[in-house]
Amino acid sequence: MSEAIQKHIVLTGATRGLGRAMADGFVNAGHHVAGCGRSQQAVDQLVARHPSPHTWQVVDVTDNRAVDAWARTILDLHGPPDLLVNNAALINANADLWDVSTEEFGEVIDVNLKGVHNVIRAFISAMIERGRGVIVNFSSGWGRSTSPQVAPYCATKWAIEGMTAAMAQELPAGLAAVALNPGIINTDMLQSCFGSGAASYPTAEQWAERAVPFLLALDANDNGRSLSAP
Repeated sequence: MSEAIQKHIVLTGATRGLGRAMADGFVNAGHHVAGCGRSQQAVDQLVARHPSPHTWQVVDVTDNRAVDAWARTILDLHGPPDLLVNNAALINANADLWDVSTEEFGEVIDVNLKGVHNVIRAFISAMIERGRGVIVNFSSGWGRSTSPQVAPYCATKWAIEGMTAAMAQELPAGLAAVALNPGIINTDMLQSCFGSGAASYPTAEQWAERAVPFLLALDANDNGRSLSAP
């Protein structure tokens, strides 16, 4: 792929599930990826699988100082991202809302909402200064509908939809913010909810074959759209 059309992609939650599948897909398509995750072992595996110029780092997106330091490193090395994908997320263990502990509820909020804000805040100024770039905040079917026993997760994904739509109204021309429902995919997260029934759905790798080209095709004309991956 020529330098003229190679994209620089920043990806959170890159070490497992959809994030890992996207990391592989973006790299295999010839693009540059800077990704993060919370597991050192999983990050080391990505470093071995996709070495420099790709960069993989342990980052807790709920730690704003860690996110800021990571963003400074990425911006210094590679400049602003063409595509910023906020994929990192947690889901609560199946339970009625009143049985979810304060601690677990807070963890879901911290990763799924505060983490997204931390990452956006760390990269957006450089993107605005350059005048282009797409931010994709991963939503869910449970950000547009609801199911019992996943109320905290639903709450965060409904919030992602609203936060992204409002941000889209704030962005200058040339940039876009998009909320994306990836669909139902057989990942560890889905297995925690559906059990063995998760096996009826596509794997993350099968999903990424369609989703990666879809994500790469997004541009400023998609600003404010609430989309679903193919």
